[in-house]
Amino acid sequence: MILWLIVTAVKALGFCVLLLTAFAYMTLFERKIVGRMQWRVGPNRVGPWGLLQPLADGVKLLFKEQILPTEARPLLYMIAPCISLVVALSAYAVIPVGQAPYNIAGYPVEPWVSNINLGVLYLLGMTSLGVYGIVLGGWASGNKYSLLGAIRSSAQVISYELSLGLSLLSPVMMVGSLNFLEVVNWQEKGWWLVLWQPMAFVLYWTAAVAEVNRAPFDLPEAEQELGAGYHTEYSGMRFAMYFMAEYVAMLTVSSVATTVFFGGPLGPFVSGPWWFVLKVAAFMFVFIWLRATFPRFRYDQLMRIGWQVLLPLALFNFMITSVGVALNFPTYTILASVLGFVALLAVLGKIMRKTPEPR
Repeated sequence: MILWLIVTAVKALGFCVLLLTAFAYMTLFERKIVGRMQWRVGPNRVGPWGLLQPLADGVKLLFKEQILPTEARPLLYMIAPCISLVVALSAYAVIPVGQAPYNIAGYPVEPWVSNINLGVLYLLGMTSLGVYGIVLGGWASGNKYSLLGAIRSSAQVISYELSLGLSLLSPVMMVGSLNFLEVVNWQEKGWWLVLWQPMAFVLYWTAAVAEVNRAPFDLPEAEQELGAGYHTEYSGMRFAMYFMAEYVAMLTVSSVATTVFFGGPLGPFVSGPWWFVLKVAAFMFVFIWLRATFPRFRYDQLMRIGWQVLLPLALFNFMITSVGVALNFPTYTILASVLGFVALLAVLGKIMRKTPEPR
């Protein structure tokens, strides 16, 4: 028992270190890619090819002055960014990077922190707790603009959490398990779930982008309206913790998309953790691509997409899948795939259709 606790603690610490290292170099990767997309060079002064830029940024934030606003609630003001970061790191505990244990120094080490049967529910529960750090940070700052940003963020997270959860339930229902490892093993016997649940994947990814407050859904950080949203009054490492939480949440939703819809560590030739890392890196590139391409939505558009587009489609897809599973219909997976493609094309056509301007 003691040995198991030690191994679990070491694995948890290792995952935290890897996630925070990935966060640091994700910021460099994003600045480089966005620079190229905008015909700029990007950071290249600190270290060879700019590889030490994340270290320089971390040292700068570490020594930056920690400002405490006069009207702030000190305890909640300091706890709020810790909540966001701890929740973001804890949500990754149930995601398997590989399929089988690896023999390290004669001891089998699993490529996950915890393999629980209710992994999907654990993940949804942990990610939904992240809003508390945002709301408390905005409220405890004693700044009305920070409070407005926190309210916007809470409304956004609640709106898109429903669509995100429903979109995950459809492929999970096909597998018949809430365990992420069993979802991966089910895809090893057949096709990746994105082929059977295309609409669920598109709905999940759209809701996930909104869930982590990334462009074009980054309304809580609308610079021209709110300064910087809920973290306007934060500086130094307290601000950095919010920054870390956002990028770790991006890694988490990308890892969930990889595990549930794209087979996780499964590859076309030899399966392994490197396939998992490559797929997650591809999703992280999409985050950057979206940021450099699309303008920010208006807030009414943000709410309309969540409640009038994503949620009805997620319920429709969930209904098709649940009927097929309940009746044990042999071709319900093909039916769900075809109807999902048709529904997505219909919605895209409606969204892209330009309404004639009144004369």
